[in-house]
Amino acid sequence: MVVRQHRCKGGALAVCALAVVGVMVAGTGCSGGGEAGGDVAGQRAVAGKGVAGDPAAVVHRAADALAAAGTAETRTSMETAAGGTRVTVRGQGAYDFRRQLGRIKVVLPKDVAGADEHRPITELLAPGALYMKDRGAGVPDGKWVRIDTTTLADGNLVTGGVTDPMAAAELLRGAGKVVYVGRTELAGVPVRHYRGTSDLGRAALAASPSSRGALAAAAKGFSTDAVSFDAYLDDDGLLRKVRHRFSFAAEGPTAAVVSTMLLYGFGVPVTVELPPGADIYTGRIQQGRSGPESP
Repeated sequence: MVVRQHRCKGGALAVCALAVVGVMVAGTGCSGGGEAGGDVAGQRAVAGKGVAGDPAAVVHRAADALAAAGTAETRTSMETAAGGTRVTVRGQGAYDFRRQLGRIKVVLPKDVAGADEHRPITELLAPGALYMKDRGAGVPDGKWVRIDTTTLADGNLVTGGVTDPMAAAELLRGAGKVVYVGRTELAGVPVRHYRGTSDLGRAALAASPSSRGALAAAAKGFSTDAVSFDAYLDDDGLLRKVRHRFSFAAEGPTAAVVSTMLLYGFGVPVTVELPPGADIYTGRIQQGRSGPESP
């Protein structure tokens, strides 16, 4: 399947252009599904280790604490500014941090003229893969598009309009200089606020095997390895919010991307069934109103 980058009016890149309606080459194939619930209370002792101490060490352990907790609900937003245009893609769903499987419904913005409404896109996140349903652009109803995230220049940190929740946490493993900002609250939950910069290459080397391929691709594809962040951890060491700031250059001007993830409802049951091969669309995808791209 051949997919070409979509541009918003004015020539500016939008996150939806980066691949929710953007730059991808999708193949076929899938892996099995998964189901998990969460007995978070039994895992809190593990998650709580490292709440105090060196700020860099605390954020380095964020991904391990989430894997110990098991599952969570999530809300996401991704704001992209480029060429004078700013757009925001929002998502909501749930994620299993042990199996690294998630389901998120992504809502695209209107076009920059405010005219077009877009149907929400269902995204399934799995190690090394992103599945999208209701993508439009010539994909038949009921069919999925599959993307190998290890082949994307951004490792799906930007492409899907949602930074994979585990990848967002694994990115913190590459944190260097980290400062403790202080205590605050998120939705009534006391949290500790940390701020710093993460190195993509270092994060890829330290990541779990399931996340390593996508992060390694991002380390090669981004114009700079430095990713600034703000991370908020609760008193049990669980990541409640993280905001990453990327600088991503595709075709056209460099896009400044701010990706934010909120986590709550730890321990909720999460069921993700990946689509069978027969439900994966492998045909040509159209580029907006200009029709299909030639092979």
